[in-house]
Amino acid sequence: MNSDLQNLINRVRSALLSRNQNTIRGLARAFRQLDSYDRNNKVDRDEFFIVLKENGVSLTKQEQFVLHQFFDRNNEGTVDFDEFLCVIRGELNEQRKAIVLKAFQKFDPHNTGFVEIRDLRGVYNCDNHPKIKTGQMTEEQVFVEFLQNFCDNSKDGKIQLKEWIDYYSAVSVSIQNDDHFEQVIKIAWGV
Repeated sequence: MNSDLQNLINRVRSALLSRNQNTIRGLARAFRQLDSYDRNNKVDRDEFFIVLKENGVSLTKQEQFVLHQFFDRNNEGTVDFDEFLCVIRGELNEQRKAIVLKAFQKFDPHNTGFVEIRDLRGVYNCDNHPKIKTGQMTEEQVFVEFLQNFCDNSKDGKIQLKEWIDYYSAVSVSIQNDDHFEQVIKIAWGV
C-alpha cells in the first residue's frame, strides 16, 4: 500500500474515531442494513460513500475514487464491507488477541467455535460502564447493547469466534495501551 493511500485510510479511521468508539462497530450494522437484499456482504460505490459521509467522513471525488479503487479489487463496482472494516480497524496484535481468545475459551471449553448468549448473562461485568455509573442505563440495558454489537448474523443466540474477534478488534481501535485493553477484558469477563 503506498503512503498516499495509507494516509487516506488513516484519515478515514481518525474521522470515524473522532465521533465515538462505537462508530466503527456501527458501520457494520449500517452496511448490513444496506445489504439486506442479497446478503453478499457488499455495497455499491454510492452506498459505500453515503454510509461514510453519514458517519462523519468527508472525501473529495478524487479520494473517493482512490478509496473505491483500492477496495473494489475485482472491479465489480462494489466494496466488500467486511474487508473494509478489517482494514479500517486493523488486526489485534498478539497480546490483545491472546486475551480475547482466553475470554472466548472461558465460554467455549469444548472448542465448538461459538458461545451461547445465555452463558454470558450474569458473567459479563458492566459495573464500571460509564452509563451505569451516571445512572443513564441499567446493567440489563448495557448488557443488551453489548450483545447487539456482536452482529449475530444468524440470529441463533450464538456468538461465533469470528464475531467475538471482530467485536474486540473494533473495541481495540479506541484503546491505545495494550495493558489497558487487557485489563478491560479481564474485568469484563473475569479471566
